[in-house]
Amino acid sequence: MLFYSTRGEEKVTGAQAIVEGIARDGGLFVPSVFPQVSKEELERMFGMDYPERAAFILHKYLDEYDEEELLAALRKAYAQFEGGDAAPLVRVENGMYMLELFHGPTCAFKDMALTVLPYLLRKGCDICGIKEQVLILVATSGDTGKAALEGFKDADGIKIMVFYPDDGVSKMQKLQMCTQEGSNVNVVAVKGNFDDCQTGVKKIFTSEACAERLLAKGYRLSSANSINFGRLAPQICYYFSAYCDLVTSDQIKPGDKVNFTVPTGNFGNILAGYYAKQMGLPVGTLVCASNTNNVLTDFFARGTYDSKRPFYKTMSPSMDILVSSNLERLVFELSGRDAALTKERMASLAATGRYSVRAEELQKMRAEFFAAYASENDTVDCIYEFFEEYGYPMDTHTGVAMHVAQRYEEQLKKEDSKAELPPMVVVSTASPYKFPQAVYYALTGNDVKDSFKGIKRINLLTAMKVPESLKAIRYKPILFKQSVTPDKMFDEVEKFIG
Repeated sequence: MLFYSTRGEEKVTGAQAIVEGIARDGGLFVPSVFPQVSKEELERMFGMDYPERAAFILHKYLDEYDEEELLAALRKAYAQFEGGDAAPLVRVENGMYMLELFHGPTCAFKDMALTVLPYLLRKGCDICGIKEQVLILVATSGDTGKAALEGFKDADGIKIMVFYPDDGVSKMQKLQMCTQEGSNVNVVAVKGNFDDCQTGVKKIFTSEACAERLLAKGYRLSSANSINFGRLAPQICYYFSAYCDLVTSDQIKPGDKVNFTVPTGNFGNILAGYYAKQMGLPVGTLVCASNTNNVLTDFFARGTYDSKRPFYKTMSPSMDILVSSNLERLVFELSGRDAALTKERMASLAATGRYSVRAEELQKMRAEFFAAYASENDTVDCIYEFFEEYGYPMDTHTGVAMHVAQRYEEQLKKEDSKAELPPMVVVSTASPYKFPQAVYYALTGNDVKDSFKGIKRINLLTAMKVPESLKAIRYKPILFKQSVTPDKMFDEVEKFIG
């Protein structure tokens, strides 16, 4: 299959799209077509385990990769997850389910893709005949950084460098990154917010001067952010798997529609759900849940994306984003795959912080998505009330999602009190133990200054098992303390590669 840039005429193979990460014109790679999953193929997936389902979906996009080798890589990746199931679906009440994506090595949903991406990238280099070393640059709002570091540590022929916003991630997220071991890793704080990190990394990727200087030292750039199709593609798989699990547990019949609510920042996770729907999965509404940084909520309401607004640091830091990179892929599709128009809109976003879509495009979005946001108080109340009623503890990002899911269903009931609502799957993106201070406050109303005391108290309160990977961090030394301004990011890159 070929992949196109959202901003131009560039056409590449799947392996090239993964190795390059981002198109030369700054656009994002999208599949030339959405491969279809027939009714018969979906039924065959019912009897598969998670790695088999994931291999089946991924191979539809990445047909250059050997299917058996891909399956072996996925089995190896998902064997790292606690509990034996990479993406368990948990029923919490009639019609409401949690898709738990936090059982991987770093306790966040990014593990679903970033345990697989090292194989996809290394194999992609082999397919493309690339001999240079690969330098992966990552901008993170918290979870991607650690998951990428863990996935690529000590990988042959690859170095990885992560930039995170200083004081813009949780204490636990910062500890996870700054204690990372590995001979090929580097972590640097940026004085600014996530958008500053992301903009800085994109500038390096699209700079010919930077590329030439790196190539002279034997390196080529790639990305582990969700701008890389190799990050996005594995996320499509768990929407299919959740649907299969609903059918095989007799919760729905084949062909029934299912709604999904997704806590959303950079728009990659929910975009994967949109891609699954385009492939034929019976998805009803995709519910886009934001925190107080509600730029996406306003976009879906008005059709104007406006990033020039106050930036808030919240208890759900992985969603503290004002420029949602993956939205470009959706805008490209809604425009009728008009690359020139998409390029014009992204140029406007870079120059003015805003762009607008046409009325018919807004209508298309509203047919596919519902968008709303949760305030900090909404999130706290939802976490507390849900635990009180169901004994189920949620992290702050999942709390945002649950509040919005409940709001959406309440709205549907107001419109038609007798309507039978489709099942709702809330995508749970992180373990509560990744944000122990905020979760403990939500559950009890009490503050705790130390993250590890927070973990202990949540464990006593909920009896939820503490992930082994988080227990171990407490005794690891801090290995990375560097902090730079956004204009000095490439200087740090050059220092790292020597």
